Amino acid sequence: MTKPVDYELYELGDVTLQHGATLRDCTLAYKTYGELAPDKGNAIVYPTWYSGRHWDNEWLIGEGMALDPSRYFIIVPNMLGNGLSASPSNTPPPYDKARFPNVTFYDNVAVQHRLVTERFGIETLKLVTGWSMGAGQTYQWAVSHPDMVERACPFCGSSKTSEHNIVFLEGVKAALTADDAFSNGWYDAPPAKGLRAMARVYAGWGFSQAFFWDQIYKDMGHSRRLGLDLAFGSLEDFLV
Repeated sequence: MTKPVDYELYELGDVTLQHGATLRDCTLAYKTYGELAPDKGNAIVYPTWYSGRHWDNEWLIGEGMALDPSRYFIIVPNMLGNGLSASPSNTPPPYDKARFPNVTFYDNVAVQHRLVTERFGIETLKLVTGWSMGAGQTYQWAVSHPDMVERACPFCGSSKTSEHNIVFLEGVKAALTADDAFSNGWYDAPPAKGLRAMARVYAGWGFSQAFFWDQIYKDMGHSRRLGLDLAFGSLEDFLV
C-alpha cells in the first residue's frame, strides 16, 4: 500500500555541498506539527534518522507528550537521500543513482537552516533534538548555528561515527553490494537478494537480545508474503 503524501517540499535550487559537489535542483521534504507562535519563538527542529522518514519521528509528538504540538511548532525535515528529500531515487538523470553526490551532516543542516529561516522566518529555535543520525544532525545544528539553537538534545547518537559503528555499517553495506543485481548502484530494480541479506545482518544489531527472547516481533508487524496479511508467526517470517 502506498502511503499518502502528507508532507511538503521546499525547493532549494542548486546547492553547493560541503566537499564542493553540486546537488542539482535540491528539494527538502518536511512536515510540521502545531502552529508557529506570532513571535516565532516556539519552534523545534526534529531531524529524521538514517533510513527514517518524518512519520517515524511521530512517536514523540502528541498532546501531553515530550513534543506537544499544542505548545510547540515542530518541524521534521527528512534527511537528504531518504527517498522523500533529494535522493538517488528521485533525482533526474544524469545525477541520479550512483552519480548522486555524497552528503554530510553539515549539508543536511545547511539546507534545513534555509528551510527554517527562508520558509518560516524563524531566527531562534527553542530546541533541536533527534536520535541516531538525527542526533548527529542535532550536534551539527549546535555547531553551525550556536546563537540560534537555545537547547540541543541529541539522544542515542554521536557527533562522530565510531570505528566500531563504521565496521558494523560496512558489514551491512557489503551484504547489499555483494548482490550482482546491485550493479555498483546502477540497478533498475531493487536488488532483492542483497536487500534480504542486509536485513538479516541488520536484525541482529537493530534489536536487543530481550526483543528476541520475548518474541516481540510477533506483535509488532505483519508478513505480506504470498499476498497474505498475517502477523509474524515465526522468526523466519520476521527476517524475510
